Amino acid sequence: MPEEADWRAALREKGYRLTPQRELILGAVDALGHATPDEVLAHVQQTVSTINASTVYRTLEVLEELGLVRHAHLTDRAPTYHSTRGHVHFHLVCRGCGDVISVDEAEAAPFVAALAARGFVADLGHLTVHGRCARCEGATP
Repeated sequence: MPEEADWRAALREKGYRLTPQRELILGAVDALGHATPDEVLAHVQQTVSTINASTVYRTLEVLEELGLVRHAHLTDRAPTYHSTRGHVHFHLVCRGCGDVISVDEAEAAPFVAALAARGFVADLGHLTVHGRCARCEGATP
């Protein structure tokens, strides 16, 4: 996750402040890795019991607008949020065990190049590929 000063600068540029709630939610997303809004809420409520679900949802929307978090659809339920810190990645989700594997965007370079040749620019941060991991298929990774 970007340093707190970066959080403040990104928020301030859009007319927002780094409130204690926003800081807790950013910290929860960073700590959890990939988390639904309900998982973020549960994590934050371990520290502050007065925060509610609507605050978490609104804050995640603002933080995504500012580029501090992103969401992907890892299931057919709620979106899953993750930090923008580090590498741009896409997700592999195992239908057997439910593991989520983050894959660096460079591994999709041939696919992205093929799409670009068709005049399409891919947004890999939202890409999720469902299948079965080596462990669930009975092979060693």
